[in-house]
Amino acid sequence: MRKEIRLSGFGGQGIILAGVILGRAASLYDGKEAVQTQSYGPEARGGASKSEVVIDDKPIDFPKVIKPDILVCMSQPAFDKYVNDVKENGFLLIDEDLVSAVDVPNVNLYKIPFTRIANEEVGLGIVANIVMLGALTRITGIVSKESMEKAILDSVPKGTEEKNLLAFNKGYEYAGKFNGKTKGFAV
Repeated sequence: MRKEIRLSGFGGQGIILAGVILGRAASLYDGKEAVQTQSYGPEARGGASKSEVVIDDKPIDFPKVIKPDILVCMSQPAFDKYVNDVKENGFLLIDEDLVSAVDVPNVNLYKIPFTRIANEEVGLGIVANIVMLGALTRITGIVSKESMEKAILDSVPKGTEEKNLLAFNKGYEYAGKFNGKTKGFAV
């Protein structure tokens, strides 16, 4: 059941936190094995950022992502760098306002306005990463909605829980328009 997920963008978008939340949802609340790794450029904000999560139902023998089943790109440089890595029939989620992507052959492409939803519907652009997790959860089913909500509550700063849950639910709700067009993974 090994599934490899790569979340990518630039520093300041919460890519690393999103990976931590995803790994926590899988391991602590869905009872799966999970490992999360991360890398980012020398700049704190604006540089490249990548978080990788491997989820399996048995012990993970190699913690790195080689060919992601799921790729999320929240910046154009991330898309340009990683788009060719996605497995055939894998999932590719992009922030449609920040990434210009043409259809990628043999990949399930989802163009979602993560940042716009965060700004316009939540009123807080910094939660675009949580909007993304909502959409990723609904489209792929890689973890359960309940597990992700618990992991978000465990991971975000105190006092921001309500906004973050709103962001997650806005992303989850938006991704509902793709239902019937996805071949999600069994939770």
